[in-house]
Amino acid sequence: MDPLEAWTDFNVAMAGATAALAGLVIVAASVNIADIVKAVSLTARLAAGISSLVLALSVSALGLIPEFSTILYGACVLVLAVVSGVFQSVATRRIYENVDPANRWRLAKAAIGFVAPGLYAAGGIALLIGEPVGLLLFAFGAVVAIMTALLVSWVVLVEVLR
Repeated sequence: MDPLEAWTDFNVAMAGATAALAGLVIVAASVNIADIVKAVSLTARLAAGISSLVLALSVSALGLIPEFSTILYGACVLVLAVVSGVFQSVATRRIYENVDPANRWRLAKAAIGFVAPGLYAAGGIALLIGEPVGLLLFAFGAVVAIMTALLVSWVVLVEVLR
């Protein structure tokens, strides 16, 4: 049995969940978009959160492609994880540029966004070297991406309404 076949139900569930959540986050943010874009660090953090959901959605969708080789899957996921990491890197820079005394917990704000792309990158590397544990790392990455994206989105929406 193809290792990806065992993950079909999980990938279907994650693709649906992450697509719905990404849509909800975008709609929720659009209500206050004028205020969000005024705060550069909030805009970057929200973009990083959305990129985590897009990463989870993309990885789950790619995992549903019939007869997709695990090595090609690993390579694609590694590229996507790096792209998502770029969004988080921009958010990190913006977090540290914000010198407002109310901007506390900078390290935690920055670090949390790297967990999901890191798990996906590790999983991609594992698949590239032939280790099927990469698929499990993708599952953890999906769950973490949802958790962190929702947390970051909630914080951004609360901060913009203060």
